[in-house]
Amino acid sequence: MLGVDDFATRRGQTYSTVLTCGETHRVVDVLPTRDSGPLAAWLATHPSVEIICRDRAGAYAEGARLGAPTAIQVADRFHLWQGIGRAVETCVAAHRECLNGPTPSTREDAGASTSDSMRGGPDLDGRRDKRKKAAHALIHELLAQGHSRRAIARHLGWGLNTVLRYAHAAAWQDTLRENRPRPSRLNPYKPYLERRFAAGCTNVTRLHGELIAENAPVTYQMVRAYIATLRAAPPQAPPPPPTVRRVTGWLTRHPATLSEDERAALKDVLARRPELDAAAGHVRGFGEILTHRLGSTLPEWIDAVDTSQLPGLTNFALHLLRDLDAVTAGLTLHWSSGGTEGAVNRIKKIKRQLYGRAGFELLRKMILLQ
Repeated sequence: MLGVDDFATRRGQTYSTVLTCGETHRVVDVLPTRDSGPLAAWLATHPSVEIICRDRAGAYAEGARLGAPTAIQVADRFHLWQGIGRAVETCVAAHRECLNGPTPSTREDAGASTSDSMRGGPDLDGRRDKRKKAAHALIHELLAQGHSRRAIARHLGWGLNTVLRYAHAAAWQDTLRENRPRPSRLNPYKPYLERRFAAGCTNVTRLHGELIAENAPVTYQMVRAYIATLRAAPPQAPPPPPTVRRVTGWLTRHPATLSEDERAALKDVLARRPELDAAAGHVRGFGEILTHRLGSTLPEWIDAVDTSQLPGLTNFALHLLRDLDAVTAGLTLHWSSGGTEGAVNRIKKIKRQLYGRAGFELLRKMILLQ
């Protein structure tokens, strides 16, 4: 079994391909690009390859088909689950308005004005939606006129990746992405500060000293800023609505791993939006297929998702049809790209040791000598 995956020699610019043995998990060769040609040529000189485990990149599929037409291609299950996770996030983002409703714990006393203030105000979201809708319409209008994606990027002064994101989106809602807040060293200690603040201790110096006594890696400014937000918050303020990424995590995690509060919040969200309830059912169905190797039932799952016409999920399901044989094999056979992903992690370590300055030939030798 041959494992195939790419890795960045210069992130975002140039990529190479690593080939591993599925039985020993050892690197057998490194190719200079991730195009189909080098892979097809390598396979032509190694006719003993019977199974090729890869991600769903079109170049690798084409290279495997040309270089080893009799080999079984297997799509890796990790990348499949990663793909459905992105599709679910797109679906949740398209129905984000239902996330701003009252949560089960504050349904009686949380008004619409509070919900709007917690999400940043309806006007802000409306302006962003209008901007994205106009950009999506502009990109597709220029494409219909025959302009290339690179020409559009140069004409508008936009990045190529931005143009590609709008060009690949069937609807403007598919371009919505959730902002990810940066983690803070104070996060693990916020519940403690909230409890002490609720108990009546509002002195920043004292609270900072208590955290320092517990060897907390926080500064006085961090504690002062957070206590200021607690002072400014209205009494018994309702908790903020769940973010798109949090709801996506609830939908893609195993139900047994959810806490009682998370189950209640998810149930409330699904009750307000039947489309998300249908999406949750499709995710559970795909999880059953993946866990129990029921690849033969995949066409029925694709038909069901196509019928529901859910943003993100429908595109994901129909895209599986382009690589159906490899996806079915990945959901049926036990092979995976786990060993190949481990090799990619080891390659990253080698690159750090060489300070990212090694050319391809030196990097290839270092990889093969590990």
